[in-house]
Amino acid sequence: MSIAVLYSRALSGMDAPEVVVEAHLANGLPSFTIVGLPEAEVKEARDRVRAAIQNARFEFPARRITVNLAPADLPKESGRFDLPIALGILAASGQIPAGKLKDYEFAGELALTGALRPIRGALAMTLGAVSSGRAFILPTDSAAEAALVENAVVHPASSLLEVCAHLAGQTQLGLQARLPTVTAHTYYPDFNEVKGQLGVKRALEVAAAGGHSVLMAGPPGTGKSMLAARFPGILPSMSEAEAIASAALHSLNGGFRIEHWKRRPYRSPHHTASAVALVGGGGNPRPGEISLAHHGVLFLDELPEFPRNVLEVLREPLESGRITISRAARQADFPARFQLIAAMNPCPCGYLGHPAGKCRCTPDQIARYRGRISGPLLDRIDIQIEVPALSHEDLLRQPDGEASATIQARVEAARVTQMTRQGKPNAELGTKEIDIHCAPDAAGEALLKQAISRLNLSARAYHRILKVARTVADLAGDEHIATRHIAETIQYRRFTGG
Repeated sequence: MSIAVLYSRALSGMDAPEVVVEAHLANGLPSFTIVGLPEAEVKEARDRVRAAIQNARFEFPARRITVNLAPADLPKESGRFDLPIALGILAASGQIPAGKLKDYEFAGELALTGALRPIRGALAMTLGAVSSGRAFILPTDSAAEAALVENAVVHPASSLLEVCAHLAGQTQLGLQARLPTVTAHTYYPDFNEVKGQLGVKRALEVAAAGGHSVLMAGPPGTGKSMLAARFPGILPSMSEAEAIASAALHSLNGGFRIEHWKRRPYRSPHHTASAVALVGGGGNPRPGEISLAHHGVLFLDELPEFPRNVLEVLREPLESGRITISRAARQADFPARFQLIAAMNPCPCGYLGHPAGKCRCTPDQIARYRGRISGPLLDRIDIQIEVPALSHEDLLRQPDGEASATIQARVEAARVTQMTRQGKPNAELGTKEIDIHCAPDAAGEALLKQAISRLNLSARAYHRILKVARTVADLAGDEHIATRHIAETIQYRRFTGG
């Protein structure tokens, strides 16, 4: 037999389209050609595959070898095609049996010794392999994450020789076991370590319960970053679907770790990050920070220090929960349902409103500083609160706040209420759903009208106040939104950015 057909997977955004690997041996001068729109890493497979086959004690055919990666118009990148190419050559030359090849999909980068190295995107590729009904043979270091996919049949292998022995029926590869369930909130710092700031803690509890975005403004050293780092620990536990979606995105960048399974992602890019780093991109588009924070937290510290064009790219994902990256040749769509937690100083020096009276910033300087955050972006942030400076008494007092686990229990109960009522968190409610689920009583409606007039709120801000008020009512266990819920919510829109 001079031709062999195997199956593998490419990566195109979040999708993993099937790739048919065809290896053909013909008479003629010895050569090794790979076709099917391979990029540089795939072309370099020729040298890796040749050395791996020889070091595994097989014979590398001295014939005209052509490897086709179909479909031809789909770009192929990375070293994941090394293993199927090597197996195709061995099967086409009759050194291993080809009968079982149709039952498996293969991916793995080969070392020159024939050992298999881990690949990125194993989880996303396994999602595709499950739908095809085939088992997946992967490097040992990539098999654990692939086995997280329900109903996936994953065989870990450490070398080319092990895979060949399995296909020849000599030594069977084992099945990768699925991970046990873990408790994720224990990984995060605890809220009971934060002194004072009871009002801010309450606002963060409301944000966690309803999935709302938050902007914290206050002088340096008031605990903004400390509170943000502890915020993931009070979020509801991740569902299986959320965990798989989050893990698949991290797998695309090669950054997924098994110990992070069912752990809410927490991303905190520096303010020097570019727009591409934040939303994703590149020749072969990869997810950016907002997608890596999917079903987790994106913390932007020193928000006005980010370039304005970088911040503006957040506007659409905050509304839609997705980001589409378009290039001349291709397009990639990534989910980005993140929870934005932002922090900023109230003025350029940071000490506006500080009891020490250190601030010497002029009103014009303050207005320019706050003006770096556009009105449309600020309008999309549900909760905007001031974080006051702590008194000496607060600093000297022992921490006496609630533990994260206690707060999370209330958050979980409120989230269950929302999912039972409408099937989604309050932050994701549409306009019609707001009319159905977020109607306040008469007194609350009157209070809200006064707030709209005095604070000059937009229609979007009006809807966001109603959604936050719905969350406050859910935390209180109330079926209807009352005046006290509206009053508390209005307090969370007092910082307007200038």
